[in-house]
Amino acid sequence: MSAPPGTNEGQSTTRSSLFNEKYYSWWKSRIEDFLTAEDYELWTIVNQGPLTPTKKNVQNETIPKDPSEFVAADFRMMEKNANAKKILICGLGPDEYNGIFACSNAKEIWDALQTAHEGTNQVKRSMI
Repeated sequence: MSAPPGTNEGQSTTRSSLFNEKYYSWWKSRIEDFLTAEDYELWTIVNQGPLTPTKKNVQNETIPKDPSEFVAADFRMMEKNANAKKILICGLGPDEYNGIFACSNAKEIWDALQTAHEGTNQVKRSMI
């Protein structure tokens, strides 16, 4: 993995690296480091999907809560999803953003970027 020459943007502890298609592996590693340092749970959300407030119904099944039932802890949980998405989006330029704007959560964005720049797992396996 090589870093972009003359890297002088995005070298901050308070903002993530700017997306660089040519150096995707470098950016991918940097954004993972940034997310885990910002809040490790954000990286978990990117990998496993959004946290969803749930409750038990009368049959003792776990179901999603209606937004009208959210309490403060539920809003904090939803904010984690929004923060992970924001960090990924804020480093993208218009071309990359056009490829992910319809994604509803950080995992979908991450998966779309990986597919666009690394291919699918099936493609990667066939290259080995």
